[in-house]
Amino acid sequence: MKKSLQENHRENQNVPVSYHCVCRHLLELLRRTAIHGESNSVLIVGPRGAGKTMLLQCVLRDLQKEEKVQKNLLQVHLSGLLQTDDRTALKEITRQLHLENVVGDKVFGSFAENLAFLLEALKKGNRSSSCPVLFVLDEFDLFAHHKNQTLLYNLFDVSQSAQAPIAVVGVTCRLDVLELLEKRVKSRFSHRQIHLLSSLNFTQYLERVWTQLSLPDSFPDKKFAQEWNAGVKTLCEDKSVEEVLQRHFNSSKDFRSLHMLLMLCLSRVSVAKPTIKPADLLEASRMCFADATANMLHGLSILELCLVIAIKHLNDVYEGEPFNLQMVHNEFKKFLHRKSNSMYNFEQPVVMKAFEHLQQLELIRPVDGSSAKVQREYQLMRLTLDHSQIMDALQKYPQCPTDVKQWAMSAFG
Repeated sequence: MKKSLQENHRENQNVPVSYHCVCRHLLELLRRTAIHGESNSVLIVGPRGAGKTMLLQCVLRDLQKEEKVQKNLLQVHLSGLLQTDDRTALKEITRQLHLENVVGDKVFGSFAENLAFLLEALKKGNRSSSCPVLFVLDEFDLFAHHKNQTLLYNLFDVSQSAQAPIAVVGVTCRLDVLELLEKRVKSRFSHRQIHLLSSLNFTQYLERVWTQLSLPDSFPDKKFAQEWNAGVKTLCEDKSVEEVLQRHFNSSKDFRSLHMLLMLCLSRVSVAKPTIKPADLLEASRMCFADATANMLHGLSILELCLVIAIKHLNDVYEGEPFNLQMVHNEFKKFLHRKSNSMYNFEQPVVMKAFEHLQQLELIRPVDGSSAKVQREYQLMRLTLDHSQIMDALQKYPQCPTDVKQWAMSAFG
């Protein structure tokens, strides 16, 4: 019993304190469906990374601890990213309810008829003993784009008319999601909405870091757990660590980015180094904030790097006006004229190939509305990099020739 209480305490720590009230409300709502057969519908709305899925998972985990729920409640999880139309959604519902054999080769006249048959198959003999079903619709707003919103209409219609005990939980990051619903669908929705808008302050953010990294009392190796938790406490009190976490907090308060940072820290733990050091967090932070676009510059050939420098020089001279390959090549030739050796002399086709590679990497992009009939060397382009990204890449570029660096410095003034 003691262990169970400790585990419950540990699991509840996964949900931020500010969400505990919402957690209890959602749990009670789903309990009424699972135990008392009361149909419900609710939307969980909040920005990405706010903890919508985490909240729902914690509620479902607590719900599954009740014996009556374990025996009766069936769950169907759909995603708007995967079930892109009602036909595939219905197939997935049938699969998750294990009713493929019941449906067999039957032909149904409509979606509503098919869904009604599935729910009827779950009845044990009378209305009161029907199996309750929980429908979780992730990326709920995408289901609103299905033809006639048939899936949403029928699910909400069943939940409103009490044909069978079902709960429909939608998860979405669209605050205007109700505006996407047709009038007939909206009229059948309960209009219950749970909004998760993070009001986290930095002190709570630090507590969250401590909670995520610390080991529970139930951890088998007591001595290691004590040493680990003492190390985590020391880590959280370190000034350099606090500065890094403050930067992440100011950048993004969502749990997903925090978990990514902590996972990168934990990946550096080994048998030889069994604790997290401030240097590990600093390195993990550097990786999180690494500029993926700038990193691509490190893998460019010398010719491609020279073309980027030429483009930046043109941008400075013409104040960001579009450019084409011919202009870039002429700028590159000016650099070559100042050189006594011919190490950078490339034929036009080679330069064109390098220019096209920059476009494939999306370091440059065509100007909107530029004509496709224009010859490739005259098609107008824009640079997607800024001054600091290019300079940073030049500093880190392996064995970058001195003359190229000097040209770059003169190009940037």
